[in-house]
Amino acid sequence: MTQDVSENEHKKKGQRIAKVIAHAGLCSRRDAEGWIEQGRVVLNGSVLDTPATLVTDKDNIVVDGKPLPKANATRLFLYHKPVGLVTTHKDELGRETVFDTLPKNLPRVISVGRLDLNSEGLLLLTTDGELSRYLELPSTGWSRRYRVRVFGDINKDKLDSLKGGIEVDGIKYGSIDVKIESDKGMNAWLIVTLKEGKNREIRRVMEAIDLKVNRLIRLSYGPFQLGRLARGNVKEIHREILENQMPGFFKA
Repeated sequence: MTQDVSENEHKKKGQRIAKVIAHAGLCSRRDAEGWIEQGRVVLNGSVLDTPATLVTDKDNIVVDGKPLPKANATRLFLYHKPVGLVTTHKDELGRETVFDTLPKNLPRVISVGRLDLNSEGLLLLTTDGELSRYLELPSTGWSRRYRVRVFGDINKDKLDSLKGGIEVDGIKYGSIDVKIESDKGMNAWLIVTLKEGKNREIRRVMEAIDLKVNRLIRLSYGPFQLGRLARGNVKEIHREILENQMPGFFKA
């Protein structure tokens, strides 16, 4: 009861507008802050220029000329992303996106992180931008596991050294665990596990040790597994499982 009262009091005082936009499922909180800086958000008839603004249910919020939709219930979906789709809602080059191919009966969702054009496998989708942000934080401690096909001369010592992290072109990458699944000549399948997931991290790190990635499949993200989910299909995770796996988020 005490927690409910404090939450209600907090809502009466207001919440940061970026958080409210994220919770409505339009984007992550970070993206919402960017939209505000770009002048895409109007609050009570005036263009907003700072994300450091508290709002309540009585405020009128418009994003890109459209009223902010009401927040959906927090939901999470597993999606088997095929190669050839970009993980964005709109692509400047006109390429087909993940969101173009989703079932029409799916609610409005955003992705948890991204898989690049030539990567495939498990992509998490959610109705809640705050959940997306929470799952992307390294502090969750969740590992992301990939099956990676590479071409080149396999050097086990170099692969083992990645556990200590590596710096590539001025970018520092954390610990990466690599196991050799199969090795035939200059081609090998690796199982790669990491916790950060920076942009094109695996491809860049492998290139730094003279290996070229020619296929990359995400197998899992934390406790959520790709399993036998067919390519292009979507599966929802039950609310009870979400609450059990992420008690810190749902009790926050």
